[in-house]
Amino acid sequence: MGSRILYYFVILPISYLPFFLLYRLSDLTFFLMYHVIGYRKKVVVTNLKNSFPEKSDQEIHTITRKFYRHFCDLVLEGLKGFTISKKQINKRFKMDQNGVIEDLYKQGKDIVFVGGHYNNWEMLALGIAMELSHTIVGIYKPLTNKFFDEKMKKSRQRFGLVLCPMRQVKKYMEEDYGNPKGIIFAVDQSPHKKKTAVWGEFLNQDTAMFYGAEKYAKDYNVPVVYAVINKVKRGHYEAHPRLLTLHPNEMEYGEIIRTANRFLEEDIRKAPQYWLWTHRRWKHKRDDVQ
Repeated sequence: MGSRILYYFVILPISYLPFFLLYRLSDLTFFLMYHVIGYRKKVVVTNLKNSFPEKSDQEIHTITRKFYRHFCDLVLEGLKGFTISKKQINKRFKMDQNGVIEDLYKQGKDIVFVGGHYNNWEMLALGIAMELSHTIVGIYKPLTNKFFDEKMKKSRQRFGLVLCPMRQVKKYMEEDYGNPKGIIFAVDQSPHKKKTAVWGEFLNQDTAMFYGAEKYAKDYNVPVVYAVINKVKRGHYEAHPRLLTLHPNEMEYGEIIRTANRFLEEDIRKAPQYWLWTHRRWKHKRDDVQ
């Protein structure tokens, strides 16, 4: 009952706000989250200091403040996603293909997309299927709350995205959609199983990297494309693809996932405020692996 009250009397009214009011609410949320509550501020500052040891305390403070402003926009834009129209998505999200993805589609090739929690990945999930010819499959972790899980799935799948539960990737990789498919993997998740993680350096830290994207690319011999989401202006985003490899089985073990993380690090360094610094990315230590 509480979930329904929250959805119908809080989330939906916010979602129906026009964007100019949505961003006024985001400004208020920033004041509360940053100045009053300090939501996960210790985690954010620690992550930033460890990632950028060369930066001064003032520089870390500036990035932290910019991050929280962006993060609050992200939260409110996420709520807007429940009711946003196709017209608004087409206006606010674009994918610059550079010929890479369409060429693979014409060759009848599936794609493994890799990327991180950088800028608005939720808007990408809503808009990418309308931008590409491939059938787009997004991997997600089902919510324990069944009501919100159904609402989230219905929202994300409105414009053509197919959602794949994390434990059913093999089934969806082998599914015939009558169309080449592109399956999206986040490479900056902290892996659940430390023993199967690939280890490498990411943002100056020894990091456990989720191996799944590389595993499926190699198992099915699927080209890998890295995509970054850039913020054009408030509420407007563009995704830019970058071919990582056409031949995954010619790359050494761990090379694909380390390269994807290196690409992501390059993008984070350009504008660090747009990555998800509240995430406990480095909770695993190599010494913990038996």
